[in-house]
Amino acid sequence: MTSGQNTAIRSAAIFGASGGIGAALVVELAARGVKQIWAGSRSGGPIAGGTSFAFDMMEEASIADAAGMLRGNPPDLVIVASGILTLADGRGPERTYKRLDAGAMAEVLAHNTIGPALIAKHMLPMFPRNERAVFAALSARVGSISDNGLGGWHSYRASKAALNMLLKNFAIELARTHSDAVVLGLHPGTVDTGLSQPFQKGLPEGQLLTPQESARSLLDVISNTGPEKSGCVFDWKGAEIPT
Repeated sequence: MTSGQNTAIRSAAIFGASGGIGAALVVELAARGVKQIWAGSRSGGPIAGGTSFAFDMMEEASIADAAGMLRGNPPDLVIVASGILTLADGRGPERTYKRLDAGAMAEVLAHNTIGPALIAKHMLPMFPRNERAVFAALSARVGSISDNGLGGWHSYRASKAALNMLLKNFAIELARTHSDAVVLGLHPGTVDTGLSQPFQKGLPEGQLLTPQESARSLLDVISNTGPEKSGCVFDWKGAEIPT
């Protein structure tokens, strides 16, 4: 998958760095010698290994403010590591269309699709035209339309499928002016975080990853993927997921 160009990361920005995977990405980037790591969360509180900043996925103005702060030292790696599966009120993914609710659907799409798109809107213009830069967002295997044999989880599936389409669009548009840029969707696996906790029961042994394992694998995928695969979605093992 690699195109052979220099894949060293000089500066990175993680949006959603207070979550399990996001925090692990910050730590792993620091361990790999990345000198400047911006770690964004809603609170803007300290995050080990990174320079903290605040943003709210639901408020574009806060994303624009964060981008403005980063403009002086723009990152060549941007990862959107946030998302929701279960709502704050405890409602989980709908297993049948009979449970669909417009408000719940809108909230899931806002977090998983619209928010990452707005981050791309404000961060992609900072990418250098003649150097490698990567924009990645956490997606999910269940966002694949062609690989959907079970149905259910309607809002979550739809939000990730829509995210995958947007990432493909961004890749096509960016390639016209940024030949070395890469846009990726990343499936992190089933990771031992609050997002997956209600759904871990009955998993085969060895299938549940720690955030650290997932973060290491995802960064390896990013490092090994060149612009010829921009717009694709990969799992943590580097296997391409059909969309």
